[in-house]
Amino acid sequence: MARRKKVYEGKAKILYEGPEPGTLIQYFKDDSAPTEAEATPAAVEGKGVLNNRLSEFFMNGLNSVGVPTHFIRRLNMREQMVRMAEIIPLEVVVRNFAAGELSERLGIPEGMPLPRPIVEYYLKDDRLKLPMVAEEHIVAFNWATQQDLDDIIALSLRVNDFLSGVMLGVGIRLADFRLEVGRVWDGDFMRLIVADEITPDSCRLWDMRPVVDRGDGQPLAEPGPLADVYTELARRLGVLPSNVTHPMKPTLIN
Repeated sequence: MARRKKVYEGKAKILYEGPEPGTLIQYFKDDSAPTEAEATPAAVEGKGVLNNRLSEFFMNGLNSVGVPTHFIRRLNMREQMVRMAEIIPLEVVVRNFAAGELSERLGIPEGMPLPRPIVEYYLKDDRLKLPMVAEEHIVAFNWATQQDLDDIIALSLRVNDFLSGVMLGVGIRLADFRLEVGRVWDGDFMRLIVADEITPDSCRLWDMRPVVDRGDGQPLAEPGPLADVYTELARRLGVLPSNVTHPMKPTLIN
């Protein structure tokens, strides 16, 4: 078997050259992004298998409602074929509820619904720790055009509507998520597509189903993080592989 050429390796995925022109093979690893206390990613057994299935589920759903993505098809338990794209060097974050850095930065109580979805941009540069940037920075430094930004906002809000509805249907609240967007060309025509992945690694999810307090047996009304986000989300969406049985207790919040 010929050795595949590695194109890129990140914290959670490896990209290889694809079997067809203009394609890549995306391999999902079990590694998680490191926390502030860790120097290297921590491995979570079986996470790559579940994230492969979950990203396939969400990307197929987006394609079916007319939101273009890089996803072509799943190849096996850990790999999928995707379309090659020129990635815009931004992480696009859509926020529906105050949480994490937004609460810390602006002093807004954790869990407060936002008056409308907020779209933020972060420069994809780990050396600079992904700084937040304004539209003026993006256009001035030619990371994207103003038309790109208008299209990114429209694309991101459509993804938000789809994901929020899917999550709500299985008792989960989508607090926020991040996207990567890429450029592809069809002849002389350029368009933007959703790239990278959509998995629990890129979403902040809160469980809306009541949790029974073991002390008095009464249900707790407040939503909280899923105890086992990868397995539980895959189970609720009906995409849990039957041969994945492992105890996992990852943290959800990045």
